[in-house]
Parts: sequence; structure tokens; C-alpha cells
Amino acid sequence: MQIIADSGSSKTDWRLILVDGSIQQHRGVGFNPTYQSSEEMTKLLKDDFLLNIGQDVEIIHYYGAGCSSEGMKSQVEASLKTIFDHAEIFIEHDLLAAARATCGREPGIACILGTGSNSCDYDGIEIIHSTPAPGYVLGDEGGGTYIGKKFLQDFIHQEMPVDIYKRVKEELSLDYNEIIDRVYKQPFAGRYMASFCRFISKYKSDPYCYLLFYNAFQDFFKKYIFKYPDWQIKQVNFVGSIAFYNSDILRNAAAEAGIHVNLILESPIAGLTLYHKQ
Repeated sequence: MQIIADSGSSKTDWRLILVDGSIQQHRGVGFNPTYQSSEEMTKLLKDDFLLNIGQDVEIIHYYGAGCSSEGMKSQVEASLKTIFDHAEIFIEHDLLAAARATCGREPGIACILGTGSNSCDYDGIEIIHSTPAPGYVLGDEGGGTYIGKKFLQDFIHQEMPVDIYKRVKEELSLDYNEIIDRVYKQPFAGRYMASFCRFISKYKSDPYCYLLFYNAFQDFFKKYIFKYPDWQIKQVNFVGSIAFYNSDILRNAAAEAGIHVNLILESPIAGLTLYHKQ
């Protein structure tokens, strides 16, 4: 049997393909070797679903955020080997997951808009070009952390509409000291900032919340899409919760930018499962 895993900074989708072709699935915590050590990832992998099948898995196709270098891939492989010590393990970047899930074996541009953001130009076989994605401190335009950061800045400086500000105080009980502690002292600051996108999506009919998404998507296009050759004639695909749950805004922003959007998926795992079953 084989496992296909798609792991972002917030969650991991696991698909187990049994010998008879049937599929089991599980969702667990996310991993990112950019921010976590092998030891930290190994602790998080102690999941009953994974422990119970560890000795039966023969092949693992793992696609993960942060797996862009051999060093990062080795770090993830070392963690997986603690459970799947008999398996042959293939580690790939989550960008290739997005490309294979949305484009299959056809060329196109594949983008990730989840907690973070990324993109690539794909020729149907491999990634031929990608733009640097320096993470939530220096980048992640269009991703949840980027949007949440702007939201928190506006809250701190009281630069959001009064009615939205009141709702934030009432529904989220936010205060300045808590924000500073969570962003600068606690782990997973990116996840924390991205978590506010649920609130923003809830009120996206409000012009302020709508524009938080819309402007972030336009920033993403400028930093990434517009830098690929012939982007005007290529189909552009998206995966990730920010893209999926705000697809109406994303399609509007893309149309005004002259971008041809094809698929928008919450997660690439179904497409990856089909890709590997074929």
C-alpha cells in the first residue's frame, strides 16, 4: 500500500491507497521544516492513524511546504522514517503538488493561497520556473498570514471601519498585549495571523473586508503571476483555503487583471490521489 500526503503549515491531508485500490483518509497537523526541527516534526507525527499503519506502508509520496531544498527534504524524510522505516519515501515541494493536482500532465501556472502563498510555471511534467517565496515575514502576498497581518495592523491603529472594529472587540476579544505576545513570543505566529481570515471571510460583504482579500490577491498577481512568460494566455490554477473560500473575490480580481482562472481547489489531495493512481 502507499500513502500520499499533502502538508501545509497548518494541516496535513493523508490518503492511504490500499492494495485493492480503496482509499482511506485522515487529516492531521501541518509541518514545515523551515520553522520546525526534525525532532519537533517527529513528535507531531505520533498520530494513531499513522502509527497503526506504519509497518504496512511500502511507498510514500509526501508533498510539503518548505520542502524546496535537499536539506529540508532530508529533515522531513528523517522524521517520516521514525514511523515508516520500511517504506520508500519520495519528498517533493508543495508547489509540485499544486501543479500535479490542478494541471495533471498539461502545462499551466499553479498557485498556492493558504496560510502562505507560492506559485510556479509547469510544463506538464515538471516545474520550469518559480518565483521566490520568502515566507510570512518578507512575503506571502495573497496568503492568510499576509491578510491577517494587515487586519491586525488596522486593528491596532484603529484604521478599520468603526462597525468592524466593534465586531472584532465583541467576537474576538482582541487586545494589543495579546497580539504582541502571540506574534512575537509564541510559536506559529503565521498560523495565528492567518486565523483571522475566518472572521474576515464572514464579513466579506463589507467593503473593508472584501478589499483586504481583493488587494492581497492583486499584490500576489504583481509579485508572482505577472513575472511568468505568456501568463496572459496560460490557464492559472489555485489551491488552498484562502483561494477556495474566497473564490468569488479571487475570480473578480483575476478577471480585472486579465488572468484566466481555471480550477480553484481547497486541497490538492484528491487530484494527487488520481495522479498517482494513474
